[in-house]
Amino acid sequence: MQTQPAASHFINGQYVEDTGGEAFDVIYPATGEVIAKMHSATPDIINQALDAARAAQPAWAAMSGTERGRILRRAADMIRERNHDLSILETYDTGKPYQETSVADATSGADALEYFGGLAASLTGEHIALGDGNWVYTIREALGVCVGIGAWNYPTQIACWKGAPALACGNAMVFKPSETTPLSALKMAEILHEAGLPAGLYNVVQGLGDVGAALVVDPRVNKVSLTGSVPTGRKVYAAAAAGMKHVTMELGGKSPLVIFDDANLENAVSGAIMANFYSTGQVCSNGTRVFVQKGIKDAFLKRLSERLDNAVIGDPMDPDTSFGPMVSQRQIDIVDSYIAKGKAEGARLAYGGNRIDQPGFWIQPTVFADVTDDMAIAREEIFGPVMAVLDFEDEAEVMARANDTEFGLAAGVFTNDLTRAHRVAAGFEAGTCYINTYNDAPVEAPFGGVKASGVGRENSKAAIEHYSQVKSVFVRMDDMEAPF
Repeated sequence: MQTQPAASHFINGQYVEDTGGEAFDVIYPATGEVIAKMHSATPDIINQALDAARAAQPAWAAMSGTERGRILRRAADMIRERNHDLSILETYDTGKPYQETSVADATSGADALEYFGGLAASLTGEHIALGDGNWVYTIREALGVCVGIGAWNYPTQIACWKGAPALACGNAMVFKPSETTPLSALKMAEILHEAGLPAGLYNVVQGLGDVGAALVVDPRVNKVSLTGSVPTGRKVYAAAAAGMKHVTMELGGKSPLVIFDDANLENAVSGAIMANFYSTGQVCSNGTRVFVQKGIKDAFLKRLSERLDNAVIGDPMDPDTSFGPMVSQRQIDIVDSYIAKGKAEGARLAYGGNRIDQPGFWIQPTVFADVTDDMAIAREEIFGPVMAVLDFEDEAEVMARANDTEFGLAAGVFTNDLTRAHRVAAGFEAGTCYINTYNDAPVEAPFGGVKASGVGRENSKAAIEHYSQVKSVFVRMDDMEAPF
């Protein structure tokens, strides 16, 4: 597959290059090879993108929701038709196995475009009758120009999770993917344009943090949506607040997964695997603090090790491969440092823990047992395939410990006691919770966190609130009175 794009940026319906921008390499994580060379956006490129978005947006907002939705749904169909090639590109971009990208990445992007394309025609205001015969009507309006800043773990999905609701509401978007995974978003822009999206409405600019910072503070921008780490989120949120911009922050977590001794053991192990090792552990909502009730701790660890032995670690392009490399040298070094911390702090290494000696960024799935709440591996987000297993005695104890974190993105519980399941879910201080499952992310459901894990929600009808604003119009039907 040709991995070098026609140019680094997609602006106003076409590929654009400016070699004056800082050059950076795109690395295939499975081999460490350079598969593309890109240029960071110069101030001129940023201006082109924002000017194009600003010029195109009013006419797009003036179209009916039905017309806008038709284009988004057409793009969704095209993505599904090209899923194989888009999945291969996503695997090159991220290193994630084709077995995963073929069902979880482009398809998820298509789901978002289809869902919000279907919702676009329903975005109406309301009539509010007042008791005196007067009335108010509301109008739902676009915000204007939205900036999306993506993370490197789900580049196709994030490009659509932000673009689909923004476009459905009548906005234009300038999207900056992570410099680590810059390829997939360009294809999304290309497909949207091919599907009939007018030029200038979905633009992609590449770059490092300085490009994102320039976009966030630009007065032409009305809304900023970031997927990233908590430290980055604090900076972006503060910068956007200075300009009174709308924001959505989908940040990281250190989410708890609570497994009671009455849980179906096989399902609980499946949940723990999905909560820690899918995408080689590089998922913001991962349940990396696995609290296991003492009665089943040994059985859980034994079965978990047996299941991890079945992981197929190899060429990500092989459909049988189920565990791929980490995304970059930097990320694998971070994970290595946390494994060393876990050992130094006295956690018991129950599985894995070693790098795999081959080209690329490979490390074994890793499990620590006998972890305590104060250890770094139990308090800090690692963003890699490292599971911390903690013991607990009863529900009251585990709930206090599960919620004792600055984060609040996700949380999960496995139990066959239905009443307890709902009680625990209600008690979690987290925005996205799971009962007897983990990491499902259907576009129909809101996704996002509380506390340090974020502001606002992605997906579902809730996203419409974050990409539009309401205007109230008071209509007086009787005579206007005044005191003099």
